[in-house]
Amino acid sequence: MMCVLFTSCQNKQKADLILLNANVYTVDQNMDQAEAIAVKDGKFLAVGTSQKISNTYQSEQTLDLEGRSVYPGFIDGHCHFYGLGMNSQQADLMETSSYKEMLKRLADFVEQNPREFILGRGWDQNDWEDTSYPTKKGLDSLFPETPVVLSRIDGHAYLVNQKALDLAGITYETKVTGGEIVLKDGEPTGVLIDNPMEMVKNIIPHPDRATMVKALLDAQEQCFQYGLTTVNDAGLSKEVILLIDSLQQAGSLDIRLYAMINNTPSDLDYFLDRGVIKTNKLHVQSVKAYADGALGSRGAALKAPYSDQHNHFGALITPVSEIQKLAERLAQTDYQLNTHAIGDSANVVVLKAYQKALEGKQNKRWKVEHAQVIDQEDFHYFSDNIIPSVQPTHATSDMYWAEERLGSERIEGAYAYKQLLDHAGRIVLGTDFPVEYVSPFLTFYAATARKDVKGYPEPGFQVEQALSREETLKGMTIWAAYSNFEEDEKGSIEVGKWADFVILDKDIMTIPLEEIPALKAHKTFVAGKQVY
Repeated sequence: MMCVLFTSCQNKQKADLILLNANVYTVDQNMDQAEAIAVKDGKFLAVGTSQKISNTYQSEQTLDLEGRSVYPGFIDGHCHFYGLGMNSQQADLMETSSYKEMLKRLADFVEQNPREFILGRGWDQNDWEDTSYPTKKGLDSLFPETPVVLSRIDGHAYLVNQKALDLAGITYETKVTGGEIVLKDGEPTGVLIDNPMEMVKNIIPHPDRATMVKALLDAQEQCFQYGLTTVNDAGLSKEVILLIDSLQQAGSLDIRLYAMINNTPSDLDYFLDRGVIKTNKLHVQSVKAYADGALGSRGAALKAPYSDQHNHFGALITPVSEIQKLAERLAQTDYQLNTHAIGDSANVVVLKAYQKALEGKQNKRWKVEHAQVIDQEDFHYFSDNIIPSVQPTHATSDMYWAEERLGSERIEGAYAYKQLLDHAGRIVLGTDFPVEYVSPFLTFYAATARKDVKGYPEPGFQVEQALSREETLKGMTIWAAYSNFEEDEKGSIEVGKWADFVILDKDIMTIPLEEIPALKAHKTFVAGKQVY
């Protein structure tokens, strides 16, 4: 008997890692489930029953998961990974209930973190009792000699003090297109929307390398806690992309990153001349463009005026001709175009430019980032070649005031994820963090329940636009991978693909929806290596 056992062990194939007694959601073509996984050289070696895996493979690292659930590593289809890390070094102004509370939080931050240039992010006047824009008056009183730049939660508006305005050279006479310098009694209030923000960005001190590295590592740590193994960073400079590559090559940054390059002449020329850049961890094959601003700051470009502001349409950040020119240029390359479009006017401009540029071309997989407000006449543009990339928590963050902006008729085409999926056949899900929180579980909950974490509203916000749990899981895994031209290497638990996966204590596919927001990863693996 001992000889038989010895021979049996000798005949087993060696694996680097074995998981047994698991509840594995493979997210393969048939949505098969399995019990066990074997991993070798960073990839899935076998997927099957615990008995078959045990009989065929052996490993010094064998985990009995005792029924825990396993999913492909989650992919955030649209976020600001580097921005998340940099934000951790700024004043956190999210979820303040008033301008007064925001000022106090900012003052407390500066007292603990003295600095010569004050940055903060996350204020949202829509959460305050007085929902009108704040002014620089309080900032000028607290910080008369130190420049202050506070980004609105959506990143499409700044509140700055007079010192920052002076350094940027902004006065009541400054002319801008594609945005607004908000005035009151003929003088700047300190609120800048969209394009004028660039003038202020030019005066913000550039971070040193150590600060940038810390930001990337901090962001990675947060992502791994929630089972994210790939992130799509929606807009990075050449400098940051090359830094990410160097950290990944050195082994200090494990997260996989799909980088959208900034739409600047120098970055476009640099990357397009070199073609697609692809390593095991970094993929550079797309350009991020902006069509308009955000709905919360009334910068989204609408076909008809805002319902709550007479004769105000928002604005295109990038002129129609420039969007068309960029689309035509990229259509001649292997690069994908991913364009931020919120309002129905911005969306139709982008969709028409895509359709024209992609005529006769297949497998381009261009994305409309946010696809937030769509005219019913324009849904038909979405297809295999034009994919919606949405952030479900935007729906549940905006639902309290979105109808005031859009009116009862136009809101029907907003945050319409089911309708977008029906037309495109796929939908990509993300968070847009740090605009929203990092957690993909909040994404899952918002997509399926269409409620906030307090269970409001009871029936769900426009619940007919909810996605099923299976559709949501696909949007965070295989469909997101497909949109990145990576469906053959990740997005599902299948033999030969990267062993990127997350283990949860609870089964997100069966537990009551209200339990989902509180979830975190039990363990996270990238290429078979436990990273959390």
